[in-house]
Amino acid sequence: MTNNILIENQYKRSALFEKENVNDLVRVLKRFNTVPKMNNINIITSKSEPNLFKIVPNKSIVIGTSILDKPVLALTYLRYGIEWQLWYKALDNVKDDTVLCDIAALEVTRIFYKLLLKEDKEKLETLEGFFMDLIKNEEALNTESLIKYEGLQAFHGLNTGHAVFKESWRPIIENLAKPTEDLLMSGGDLRLNIDEIHLLNKYGCRPFPRPDAFTFASSTATSVSNFAFDKTDKVRKILIKDSLKIGFKAATMAFSELLKNNLRNIFKLNEECQIIFSPSGTDSSLQIAAITQIISDKDITHVLVASDETGSGVPSALKGCHFENTTALNFPVTKGDKIDGFRDVDLIKVPFRDENGDLKPSSQLDTEVLTAVSKANALKRHIVLHVMDQSKLGYQSPSEKMLQNLEALENLSIQIIVDASQLRLDPIDIQNYLNKGYIVTITGSKYFTGPPYSGALILPKQVSKLIDSVKSTLPVGLTNYYNHSDWSTSWCCSNELSEGFNYGSYMRWNAAISEMDRYYRTPILYRNMGMEMFCNFVDDSIKEASFLEPLYRDGIEENTYNNGEFGIRNIRTIFPFFILKNKKALSLENVKKLYILLNSDISDQFEDSPLEIIRLAAQKCHIGQAVNVKYTNDFQSAVLRISLGARVISESWVNRDVSIFFRNIEVQMNQITVIIKKIELILSHPELLR
Repeated sequence: MTNNILIENQYKRSALFEKENVNDLVRVLKRFNTVPKMNNINIITSKSEPNLFKIVPNKSIVIGTSILDKPVLALTYLRYGIEWQLWYKALDNVKDDTVLCDIAALEVTRIFYKLLLKEDKEKLETLEGFFMDLIKNEEALNTESLIKYEGLQAFHGLNTGHAVFKESWRPIIENLAKPTEDLLMSGGDLRLNIDEIHLLNKYGCRPFPRPDAFTFASSTATSVSNFAFDKTDKVRKILIKDSLKIGFKAATMAFSELLKNNLRNIFKLNEECQIIFSPSGTDSSLQIAAITQIISDKDITHVLVASDETGSGVPSALKGCHFENTTALNFPVTKGDKIDGFRDVDLIKVPFRDENGDLKPSSQLDTEVLTAVSKANALKRHIVLHVMDQSKLGYQSPSEKMLQNLEALENLSIQIIVDASQLRLDPIDIQNYLNKGYIVTITGSKYFTGPPYSGALILPKQVSKLIDSVKSTLPVGLTNYYNHSDWSTSWCCSNELSEGFNYGSYMRWNAAISEMDRYYRTPILYRNMGMEMFCNFVDDSIKEASFLEPLYRDGIEENTYNNGEFGIRNIRTIFPFFILKNKKALSLENVKKLYILLNSDISDQFEDSPLEIIRLAAQKCHIGQAVNVKYTNDFQSAVLRISLGARVISESWVNRDVSIFFRNIEVQMNQITVIIKKIELILSHPELLR
């Protein structure tokens, strides 16, 4: 039984529940859910010593009423105390080493403090004292001189005498003495950072659960679920314990291999298929560029299908250029510059849309791809064909028939890459691609709603064996991008990569794999019925709203792949739409503004309105962010997207009860109705878009 529950049994009616404190308390309780769950640790209120904060190792945390009367302060103290107990348990109650608990808990709490809302941190600014001064101090922890932290021993009363910080603890502290929400933000790029007002990143989501928002943003990014967050938080505790027992490197290598094996098991892949982790889908493209260079001595041509619907940095990555000003390993670089060790390559873009913004017919796209491949082949170049399945707007190209026609080309040197970053595929689809020798790019952060920035390459066994046999090493500049542990440790080519581990990438993948596992626990019949039920409703709802216009109105068949059995590839799951005002599409700028308003509580703009309107305005609705698309050929607008995500299915399948399953699907369909009504509400108040 989990006992670190703050409110239910501890708080009595007091000044804490005065009106001005209720909002603080609600925020604190929401954030307290991100604190590790510890078995058999009781939180005890002390009235006789109102200023007391005491840790009874492996038993309880005692906190005084004067601290509890300040919710944010209480949250900070409890975050420290529970983290201390976590490390103490990991040490197997070794009292002589509790300096590790002091240091680790302090480091975690300092980061936790930085991630508080600005208005909550302001409540702590005027508070002074030994503990709060340490928490607010931005200086790096000094493990060489521990005297500065001796005062923390007063919390638990275990005097460690002349304590020594063991060198073996350093990598454990550096990598694991972080709140789980901070780990889920690390090892990516600046787009994962959250603002201090709303705690949202560039994608409009958080690195910890956000259950108050209606979320159908899986075509872009999604806040982590309570389920996946808890699973990942438990993994952090296990890794701390294992690292102290067998050593940090051994524990982490075992964790990395476990994640890869879990992915193989979920998709029922052959053990000879290698998996390479990357911080993002764009980083996966850079990995492809590097792999291609070491396995072929020929000049290289990349044919990038759907170049207008891939990540903006993908073309640069395929050319071996920096695509941001900071790498995932936090090295400063110059965007656009060539990365050390890469050769020059050709890149042919095949966009989905023509110069007027119209979607090209499938036959035209097939012709353009075949022409590009044929020309490069005539020049005796090695061709890397990037196939799209599916794009951010739900399209696929080229067709299976066209790919088969490539076999007629003589002396063709080609590697086909399937961009399945949306991962709107069934396991059989991935297996079929790998059996054909294609490399598959996936992420766990789109359909499966893991935290943003979790990419991976799945390589078929024939490609893996080829890489294993080469003597060349990867371009030297990749040491700023990847660790050796992300790649197959049996390959010689990656030996020169950086030592170390990208824990952010690992933790995000752990969360995504948790979502995959529970999704596939839903019986396939109900999975497919739930998908159709939900997607048909979204389609009808968009078409029935006079102020919305679906982008897929022209009836062009996007799905060029045929499968005898029903699967996720046989149904549209991403629904992009224009937003109209007076029968004209909103400008690009106004679409972006509406997207932000939709994902925000704007009830303060409707204070004198009926309660129903206030509640509608307050509801946060997170959907797929704006994608630039021309409207009627000449007006630059953008579309927003409502998308099916795996959680629509997995969170509806409760207790293996079919009637509850379909009722839960209907609840989420009702949320779609609310989202569309809020769009209409914003449009009816044009001053909000000025």
